[in-house]
Amino acid sequence: MKQAFVLMLLAGALIAKAQPSNVNDTSGKLVPQKENIINANTIVKIENIGININSELPELRPTISADGNHLYFICQNHPYNTKYNSIRNSQDIWYSQKDSVTGKWTEAVHMEYPLNTYFFNAVFWISPDNNRLLIRNAFIDGDYAGNGVSLTYRKKNGSWSKPQALMIKNFEKYDRGQQYGATLAHDGQTLLLYMSEVKGSYNNDIYACFLQPDGTWSEPQSIGKKINLPKYNEMTPYLAADGETLYFSSDRPGGVGDNDIWMTKRLDKSWQKWSDPVNLGSPINTPDWDAFFTMDAGGEYAYMSSHVNSFGESDIVRVKLLEREKPNPVVIVSGNVFNAKTMLPLSASLVYETLPDGTIAGNGLSSPNDGSFKVVLPYDKNYSIHATADKFFAVSENLNLDSLIKVGYKEVHKDLFLVPIEIGQVVRLNNVFFDFDKWDLRPESYWELNRVVKLLNENPAIEIEMSAHTDSRGSDEYNFKLSDNRARSVMDYILSKGIAPNRIRSQGYGETKPVVPNDTDENRQLNRRVEFTILKN
Repeated sequence: MKQAFVLMLLAGALIAKAQPSNVNDTSGKLVPQKENIINANTIVKIENIGININSELPELRPTISADGNHLYFICQNHPYNTKYNSIRNSQDIWYSQKDSVTGKWTEAVHMEYPLNTYFFNAVFWISPDNNRLLIRNAFIDGDYAGNGVSLTYRKKNGSWSKPQALMIKNFEKYDRGQQYGATLAHDGQTLLLYMSEVKGSYNNDIYACFLQPDGTWSEPQSIGKKINLPKYNEMTPYLAADGETLYFSSDRPGGVGDNDIWMTKRLDKSWQKWSDPVNLGSPINTPDWDAFFTMDAGGEYAYMSSHVNSFGESDIVRVKLLEREKPNPVVIVSGNVFNAKTMLPLSASLVYETLPDGTIAGNGLSSPNDGSFKVVLPYDKNYSIHATADKFFAVSENLNLDSLIKVGYKEVHKDLFLVPIEIGQVVRLNNVFFDFDKWDLRPESYWELNRVVKLLNENPAIEIEMSAHTDSRGSDEYNFKLSDNRARSVMDYILSKGIAPNRIRSQGYGETKPVVPNDTDENRQLNRRVEFTILKN
C-alpha cells in the first residue's frame, strides 16, 4: 500500500510475514488467492487487489465507481490519517485509480481536507459521472455539523468542494443508535440509510428517503418487514445499477457466520415489496463479519472487505459473481456536454426522463473540466436525456432502450448540446414523434414541447419559427405538405398552452434543407426532423 507506510514496516519485513504464500505479485495486480469450489462445475476466485491498496492495517468500506476505474476506501489507524494520535481507530478516506493501460491500481493516496476531517470519515457513494461523492457526516460549508450525510462536487482543478449536508426530514428521530451509514441509487433520486431508532442500539434497520422538488429529502421510511427483521442487524445496503437489486449485510438466521451478505429484488415502486432475501454463501460470506459489499455497473465483480488471506487485518478484495448473484444488466451512457455554437465543453446538470410519461428517472452532472458525463440506465424503457444550464436551451436526445435486446452490460456514447438563447440559433427537437405518413403528435412528444413552452414563458420577448423537414424520398409536393402539416401541429400544441399567436409561426421545408446527404438510412433519419429558430430575443 501507501509508500510512506511501507517504509515504516522495516523495509517490508512485516508485509512479507503477513503475505499469504500464494501471493507473490507486489505490483498491485489482481492476484487469485484462493479457489473455492461451489459445485462440480463452478469455481469462484477471491482476489486480493494488492499492496498498492492493502496493508497490515484494516482497509474497509470499498466504494467503486460505475465505470470500475475509481476506488475510495477507509484505512484505519494509518499515521497519515487526520488526528491519527487523537482518535481511537482513526478512519480516513484513501483513493486509488485504475491505470488505463495496465489495468493495475495505482498506489493509494490519502485524501486531504475537505474530505478528511477530525472525525470518522468515509465515502458512501460515487455518482456514475464521477463528479459527486456522498460522504459521512453532516457539513455546512465544510464545517462539521453532526451525524448525517453530505455531498461534495468535483471542481475544475480536480479537487473537491466543501461538502454540504443533505437536508433529510426528521433524520435525528431515526438516528439514535451506535452506527449509521448510507448509499444513493445511481439515479440520484433515492437515498438508502441504515440506523436505529432505539437509543444506543447496534441493531439497525434500512430506510429509504426520496429527493423532493425543492432539493430536500423525505422523511426516512422503513423498506419493509421482509428486509428489516425484529432484533436483527440490517446494514450497509448497496443498490445495484439496475435500481432493483439490493445487497445488504445482516446477522439474520440462515447465515454462514456473523453478519453475512444477502441479496433481494425490489418488486414495485413502493420500496416495501421485496423478494425473499438470499444468502450469497461462501466464499463471499465467511464465519467472520461480512459487510461493505459494492460493485461497478457491469455487475461482473463485487468488491468488499475480507479477512481471508489478508496482509494483516481486513483487506479490499474482489470476487467474480455467479450469474444468480448478479443484478440485471444496464447501459452506461457517456459523452460530453458542448456549447452548440462554440463547440466548447460545458459544465451542466443532466436530467433524464422516461417516455411517454415524462417522469424524471434520474440526474447527473457533467465535469467542469471537459464536460464529460456518465449516466446508468436500466433496459426496458424509452428515455429522453438533456443538459441544463442558464441562458441555454438543451437539445435533448432520445435513448430507446425498450427496443434493445438485453445483451448484458453495454456502453453507449452520446454527446449532448446546449444552444445559447440568441437570435438565429436553431434547436433540433429530437423527442417529437409522429406516426409514419401522419402529422398527429404522439403523446411522448408533449414533454419535449413543454420545454419549448417553458422557454417562451420564461423569456417573454422571444419569438420563434417552428419548422419540419423530410428526407428526399417521395415527391416534392408530398414532402412539403407532410412537413408543413407537422410544423403546424407542433405550433398548435404550443399555442394551446397559452402562448400568444404573434410569438410563433410554422413552416414546412420538405426536403429543401438537408443537414447531411440523403445517401444512407442513418442520414435520412437525421434529415427527418423538427426544429425551431429564434427570430427575436
